[in-house]
Amino acid sequence: MYTTRNEDGILNNYPSEPVMYFAEFPSSEQQQTYVTQGAIAVLLITFTFLMALAASY
Repeated sequence: MYTTRNEDGILNNYPSEPVMYFAEFPSSEQQQTYVTQGAIAVLLITFTFLMALAASY
């Protein structure tokens, strides 16, 4: 485990910060995957709602 020590000998005085990086824009293939997942999610929610509506009658 990594610890930091200040001049008074106190451990973990400040947290170690992770290296920053910029996110990359998703590729066309990833975007298509997100669209497919969104469409499946919409169909699932719609089906669930319609089944609940049908069961209530």
